[in-house]
Amino acid sequence: MQYNTQKNKLIMPEYGRGVQDMVELAITLPDRQQRQVCANAIVTVMSRIQPEQAGQSDYQHKLWNHLARISRYRLDIDYPVEIVTEEEAMAHPAPLHYPMKKISRKHYGSLVESALKYAQTLPEGLERETLVQMTANQMKQNLFVWNRDSMDEELVAQDIERYTKGEISLDLDNFHFAPVGMPSAQQLSGNSKRKKKK
Repeated sequence: MQYNTQKNKLIMPEYGRGVQDMVELAITLPDRQQRQVCANAIVTVMSRIQPEQAGQSDYQHKLWNHLARISRYRLDIDYPVEIVTEEEAMAHPAPLHYPMKKISRKHYGSLVESALKYAQTLPEGLERETLVQMTANQMKQNLFVWNRDSMDEELVAQDIERYTKGEISLDLDNFHFAPVGMPSAQQLSGNSKRKKKK
């Protein structure tokens, strides 16, 4: 008995070993016309394996590209669509540029820092006060996630003053923080208690 772990690795497991075996057989056929007939039959089988995708506009194009990929680009036939080359298919995207800017308090993150810098540019008034209060709530939430034991409303107020060099202060006597914490399983599932209809 031969186990799947002893067989060749599947190129595209979603199509199964039967399709891969058919493709391997098609590659070995000496006559080009026979290979073409066999390839057409294989693509028909592939389309039946994932019928839910049949409505996509580029579905046939995708199937022929998958056929080429399963054959490791060795199947010599006349493809009815333009096939992505092996080099293009295996090419890795260029790495994303990661901004390496310094964050003075990493547990708050750069967005909190940016929000407070922007708040400093606003004139005193409702808009600035609302932004500072929203940022303070986010800072408290960040402290909760980072280390619950360090979560302190006075610390948040002090850090706001440090960030803004004393330009902005949070009046703890007149401001009440929003509750923080992880959502319960019930909140995540969206199953709130509903009154039963009589």
